Amino acid sequence: QVQLVESGGGLVQAGGSLRLSCAASGSIASINAMGWYRQAPGKQRELVAGVDSGGRTNYADSVKGRFAISRDNAKNTVYLQMNSLKPEDTAVYYCNARLRDIRTPSFPATYWGQGTQVTVSS
Repeated sequence: QVQLVESGGGLVQAGGSLRLSCAASGSIASINAMGWYRQAPGKQRELVAGVDSGGRTNYADSVKGRFAISRDNAKNTVYLQMNSLKPEDTAVYYCNARLRDIRTPSFPATYWGQGTQVTVSS
């Protein structure tokens, strides 16, 4: 069984910083892409940032220059460094991983974390 466990959310004032972490564990053969999504109240879940197995990254336009995604392949962990936070960044942030389970290595699947709340006060 595969689990994604996020940490690092919380309450911060506008202009502040937070660092989110997401560790994947369990019956993992390999991890392709990892990323962060967020969902604000009344809005659809949206991609914030992603990083593939080669280290290539992509970002939502709204966070470019403020957020940085990175991953530690040895730890199966992805990070999201969030700087210059704005009230509009307030949302539940979800970790996402596209990976191959040891039990079904020919069929990559997508897994989600449980979400962590980020609240930015003005």
